[in-house]
Amino acid sequence: MNAATQTRFIWLHGFASGPQSRKGLYLRDRLEERGVHLVIPDLNLPAFFDLTVTRMLSKVDELAQGEGMVVLFGSSLGGFTAATWAATRRDRTAALVLLAPAFGLGERWSAGMKPEDLARWRKEKSFEFEHYATNRKERLGIAFLDDALQHQPFPLPQAPTLVLQGSRDEVVEPQLAREFTALMQGRARLVELDDGHDLASDLPRLWREMESLLQPLLPPSIVQGPAEAAAPVQAPRPTPK
Repeated sequence: MNAATQTRFIWLHGFASGPQSRKGLYLRDRLEERGVHLVIPDLNLPAFFDLTVTRMLSKVDELAQGEGMVVLFGSSLGGFTAATWAATRRDRTAALVLLAPAFGLGERWSAGMKPEDLARWRKEKSFEFEHYATNRKERLGIAFLDDALQHQPFPLPQAPTLVLQGSRDEVVEPQLAREFTALMQGRARLVELDDGHDLASDLPRLWREMESLLQPLLPPSIVQGPAEAAAPVQAPRPTPK
C-alpha cells in the first residue's frame, strides 16, 4: 500500500457550522475524483453545549487512530483546531490546509464580546449563539471559552501548510494569517483572496490552491498516454459492386 492510500484526510468545520458545509462537500467531491475519501465529522456532537477545542482534538485523535499520516483541512475554528492538533502531534501530520483560521481564539473571543454579555455568560454558565447548521440559537457552555484560553494562540506545526484567507474577512482579521505565516518560517504559504470569511465565492480557485500542496499525497491522475490514445477512425472503404 502506498503513502497516498495510507494517508487519512479529515475536514474540520467552523464554529456553529456542520458537516454540510459547502466548502467541505465541494472538497470531498474533488478528492473523490482523485480516489481519496474525505472524512467530515459533525463536531457539534454529542452536544453543541459542551463544545470545546479539546473535545475537537479528541475527535481527531479518534479518527486518526492507527498507523499512517493525516492531512487536516480546517475552516475558522476548525482551522485553529487543525493547527493545534498538528502542532502537538507532529509525527502524524502530513499537510495542513487552513481556511480563515481563528488564531488567538480565546483572547479574541473575550475581547470581542460586549462586557455585559461576557459577564452574563460567566454568571449563567451558558450563552446563546446563532447556529448556522441548525438555523436557530443554541446554548454554549462557558467551558468553551475557558478551554480556548488554555491553548496556544498561534500553534506552529512542522507540516507544510497552506493558509487561505479572505482580505475582506470581518470575523477573523487577515493580519492573524499573516502573523502565523511569518512565525512558520517558510513552512506555510499564505494566499489572500478577495473574499469574506466564508471563502465560498470561488470554490474552484480554492481547490487549485489546495491541489498544488496535496499533489504528492494524492494517487496519480489517470492520464491517457500516446500509446493508449484511440486510433483515428477511418472511413470504411466502398464495397465493390
